[in-house]
Amino acid sequence: MSAIGPANPAYRARKRTNVVMLTVSGLALAFGLFWLAWILETLMVEGGATLWRASLYYQMTPPPGTPGGLANAIAGSLLMCVAGTVLGTPVGILAGTYLAEYGRRGWLANATRFLNDVLLSAPSIVIGLFIYTVYVAKTKHFSAWAGSYALALLVVPVVVRTTDDMLKLVPGSLREAAVALGCPTWKMIVSVTYRAARTGILTGVLLAVARISGETAPLLFTALNNQFWTLDMNAPMANLPVVIFQYAMSPYQDWQRLAWGGAALITIAVLVLNILARVLFRRKD
Repeated sequence: MSAIGPANPAYRARKRTNVVMLTVSGLALAFGLFWLAWILETLMVEGGATLWRASLYYQMTPPPGTPGGLANAIAGSLLMCVAGTVLGTPVGILAGTYLAEYGRRGWLANATRFLNDVLLSAPSIVIGLFIYTVYVAKTKHFSAWAGSYALALLVVPVVVRTTDDMLKLVPGSLREAAVALGCPTWKMIVSVTYRAARTGILTGVLLAVARISGETAPLLFTALNNQFWTLDMNAPMANLPVVIFQYAMSPYQDWQRLAWGGAALITIAVLVLNILARVLFRRKD
């Protein structure tokens, strides 16, 4: 009869394998956290001082050698991110709902998932060129609406994927119980599956917001930039990613400091948004 416990060779082999895998996993975690900490430290060292300057939040983007801030770029980024999220999120949630609830066995759902994965991995500059071709070239001017449409197209595949995955994780017994009580399919989805998957769906929306908040390439072909304060969505509009790109590539130190401040501001905003959402919407046991 074979030994049981530490004296068993199979037990010792499994224990060694477990120790090795835990060690490798811990080293991988430390490796990832190291680069994350380094990035955050660099942002705080280079742009932290700029963040504390009040002028950053109420002065316009300046010409070289002139004090200024990023007020117009901050407002433009907020407007376009909100517009892109509002336009893209309903489409993504409804498409993900169809895939998870109505198209489980149809060929259309499989084709849609494939195309959505292609769109999810497509370079953002391709989206910008597409909106430039179908909208900017037709209207013959750059605009914040064009930038919002490009950002909305980036939001859609992220929300579709997460909504589809989260709804498929909802136990089928919940659906069966609702249907057995005479609940219509749409009512079951709204009252049961959405409620069960709301945390995951919200996480997908936040991932989409985090992605579009720092996108530069699509906005270069759509919203472009504006040195002045404007809330006109039908005109070129300043935004943080493009301003950061232009100022970071410039030879002027004051512009470079503003670029570091803008990069730190975007990073902190996304971090705070994710933390607040997880705290406020976490599932109560």
